[in-house]
Amino acid sequence: MIDPLDDVYFMKKALQEAEIALQEGEVPVGALVVCNNQIIAKGHNQVETLNDATAHAEMLAITAATHYLGSKYLKDCTLYVTLEPCQMCAGAIYWAQVGRIVYGASDEKRGYQHWHCQVHPKTQVKGGVLAHESETLLKIFFEKMRQK
Repeated sequence: MIDPLDDVYFMKKALQEAEIALQEGEVPVGALVVCNNQIIAKGHNQVETLNDATAHAEMLAITAATHYLGSKYLKDCTLYVTLEPCQMCAGAIYWAQVGRIVYGASDEKRGYQHWHCQVHPKTQVKGGVLAHESETLLKIFFEKMRQK
């Protein structure tokens, strides 16, 4: 059984990653992979830093988790991400067979559900965990961008 308090705890950790991204001038999205109640990988957006359009928080966290486990599959893991994954990240989640996704804010423009993309059929999905906190970071970032 999954303790919903764990989802809040781990999402707070993902929000810390999003705050790092914000400080680095990146879109503030943070992610982490948890296996057996232990954080095994973290990531935050590094698209600008790495000059790589694929350097989304989820992609970096998935790659780190597969290296940590020595496996391309993350069936027994939960991916926590502060923003609903995009199509690209949903594809990676599908191929890695992530067991569960918990995300914060929905992304009505670029989120995978808007594009009718699918994650692995066995993947459980839960959205809206600390969504307000995730949305607040995004608003701060985009307000700063508009001021430039």
